[in-house]
Amino acid sequence: MPAQKGKDLLLKIDDDGAFVTVAGLRSKTLAFNAQTVDVTHAESAGRWRELLSGAGVRRASLSASGIFKDAASDALVREAFFNGSAPECQIVIPDFGIIEGAFQIGALEFSGNHDGEVNFEISLESAGALTFEAA
Repeated sequence: MPAQKGKDLLLKIDDDGAFVTVAGLRSKTLAFNAQTVDVTHAESAGRWRELLSGAGVRRASLSASGIFKDAASDALVREAFFNGSAPECQIVIPDFGIIEGAFQIGALEFSGNHDGEVNFEISLESAGALTFEAA
């Protein structure tokens, strides 16, 4: 994947069938993790660790920070957090693809200086199976 503009990595949240871009995100990080299942035993070859293929739990997490630029994305994020819901989301990675599935907001933080704008930080965790569509 060649160099891309960071602003093109997008978080979109479903709003009654249409995905709305969460506006004003200045930094975003997407991480995929796969838990391993160790099945090493006394007779493992050379005492090397053995892992059970395909048995671990997979998850994705997204963290982002920025400012809310519009009321629509602000309301979607707030409602999802306070309702404890896990809305369908799209994470668009330019020249890579789109990851889609349910994500639950694990943390929502607000901060601000007396002479600046209000910033927010958000953490989302996958809440079900994800799909991937290559670019």
